[in-house]
Formats: sequence, C-alpha cells, structure tokens
Amino acid sequence: MKRLLLVLLLVVTGCSTGDDAVVAGSDFQLVAPAGQVRIRYDAADRKVVRGLNGPDVRDGSKTVSLDDYAGKVVVVNIWGSWCPPCRTEAPELQKVQDELGTDVQVLGVAVKESSTDGPRDFLANRQLSYPSIYDESGRSILVFKGLPPNAVPSTFVLDKQHRVAAVFLVGVIASDITPIVKELAAE
Repeated sequence: MKRLLLVLLLVVTGCSTGDDAVVAGSDFQLVAPAGQVRIRYDAADRKVVRGLNGPDVRDGSKTVSLDDYAGKVVVVNIWGSWCPPCRTEAPELQKVQDELGTDVQVLGVAVKESSTDGPRDFLANRQLSYPSIYDESGRSILVFKGLPPNAVPSTFVLDKQHRVAAVFLVGVIASDITPIVKELAAE
C-alpha cells in the first residue's frame, strides 16, 4: 500500500512540474456564464493577457507577439483554414483593420493546421494583411485560460493594456467589433 501511494505521489509530482506544464503569465480566465457566447468585461473586471506569441504564418523565421502592439487595442482571432465560419469572418476582420488601423491591430492565431501551407493560402486568397501566428498544437492560446479547445472561431478584444474587454465564442462581423474598438481606443 505504501508503494502504491509513493508511486501515485511521484506521478502527480511529475505531471505538475516543468517549464511546459502550463503557460504562465496571463491573469485572464475565461468563464462563460450560462453558456454565453458574447461576453463584455467592465474595466475593473478586465484581466491581462501575456505571453501570446509564435511563428508568423507568412514567414516562419519571424515571431509575432502580442507585445509588438503595446499601447494598441488588439483584436485576437483564433481561426483555422478548415473552419467555415472563419472564411466569412476573416474579410470582416480585415475591414476592421483597414478602417481603424491607427487604433487597432488585428492579430490572428491559426490553430490545428498540419502545415503553414493552408493558413498561408487562406491569408493570400482573402488578401488579409494582418499578421497571424501559426500554432499547430494550440499551445499559444493557452494564455486564454478556460477557452474550450474546440472554440474555433473565437475572438478576444483587448484594451490598450492588453486586458480582455470582450470575448466572442462565435463568428464575428465588422459591426460586432468596430463599436468596441472605438470605445476602447477612446479610453
């Protein structure tokens, strides 16, 4: 019996340590009350997102990081080239970038892709200029603690301090995002 307890203790300890056990740094924890898919956070309730970065879809030798957009409102969109709603919302997000570019940066995160070919073609075919992180494993989006792993597409609107102000666990169009971005830019 003592051996069994010792083995269990070693297994639990081994699974809870190491650099890649968790992604550290973010204060944000997603809680979707009663299955909500559109969530707003008051300024006092916003939590910081840190550590979002990864290889650029277009040029894997470059790293794209949320920190590159310090002081800007950032719209983070979790997408996949295989995702039908993503095909509709991507041009809408480009509209937001084009219309409000001085106040906002759209940042995509391509997940569950076996190579960069699909995401790169997706960006080119839709003439999307905003950057996207390539994240085959989905590890970069662990900074959004509590995000259901199958919540693709998902969109997070971050204020200038990169605190989560709004979450959309469904496809979005420009008119969903634009008023929030304008409001946050004016803060």
